[in-house]
Amino acid sequence: MIAHPFLSIIVPVYNGGYAFIYCLSAIEQSKFKNWELIVVNDGSTDQSANVAERFGATVLKTKGRLGPGAARNLGAQAASGEYLCFIDADCEVKSDTFATLVQTLKQHPEIDAVFGSYDDAPKATNFIAQYRNLFHHYVHQNGNEEASTFWAGCGAVKRSTFLTLGGFDVQRYPRPSIEDIDLGYRIRQAGGKITLAKQVQVKHHKAWYLLSMIKTDVLDRGIPWTRLLLSNKSSFVNDLNLQISSRISVAASYVFVILLLASFYKPEISFLALFTATLLLGLNMKIYRFFYRKRGFVFSIRAIFMHWLYYLYSGVAFIGGALLYWQAQLKKELILVKSL
Repeated sequence: MIAHPFLSIIVPVYNGGYAFIYCLSAIEQSKFKNWELIVVNDGSTDQSANVAERFGATVLKTKGRLGPGAARNLGAQAASGEYLCFIDADCEVKSDTFATLVQTLKQHPEIDAVFGSYDDAPKATNFIAQYRNLFHHYVHQNGNEEASTFWAGCGAVKRSTFLTLGGFDVQRYPRPSIEDIDLGYRIRQAGGKITLAKQVQVKHHKAWYLLSMIKTDVLDRGIPWTRLLLSNKSSFVNDLNLQISSRISVAASYVFVILLLASFYKPEISFLALFTATLLLGLNMKIYRFFYRKRGFVFSIRAIFMHWLYYLYSGVAFIGGALLYWQAQLKKELILVKSL
């Protein structure tokens, strides 16, 4: 164990399985060696803790299953490194991931946090997993390097900054959600700098399926992210998933569905549905070309329709988040009025 490592690698785990073994094995084989490894066992019922011990990690445990945010906070409290590097238990770093990340930090000491992305070769081979991971890869690879948020799947933050800001907000986000996005916004609000290092990449092992993807995107990401954005309007930036073209595409996807259904009753307006579909294709042609280059014609056609479905349920998430936000605001105003 290094006395004062540059990186404290913190891996929260709940029943990690084989992906967790790949995760720790890749960390062990990393070219960069100036790190300590802290694994936080978040209520696992399998052998995850024993596996971590065999890899020489410092193993901590939460009191029951508290979620990755609480587990990462616990790891940060025990860490001694200058930077906290968070890696998800289903992510496999490349041999140069840490070296590249550290190079970025050392070349730009003014940076408070840095994060990377998934690579373009996810472990799971089913269509939804391939689509979801390639989508994430594309969004991060085309995002602004001067980032407005943070990603804890593979990201590092100054330990002093993290502790000063109180770490991940587990009161607001007690389950896997947007606790890393929230932390990124708070870092920026405090005057900190965050960098998206596109060459810092990890391989994702999670096998996404349609229902689990939609549930996560709507309940765990879309709704809470909308509430966070409305409470902090300055966070509406033209970057990552919040690009202006994406916002227009959400509206266009609903117009397309409405016109398509209406055309069954009034065929003469079918050209309007066709026009809207063409608009959607034009707005998103860059990512569709990306899908085509990576996986071919059939995959790209399937990905287009999946992407339009994503816009449709993102609209549902935004409406749901907005309603919950305004409900909370109204409740606060009523409490204020009663107190007068």
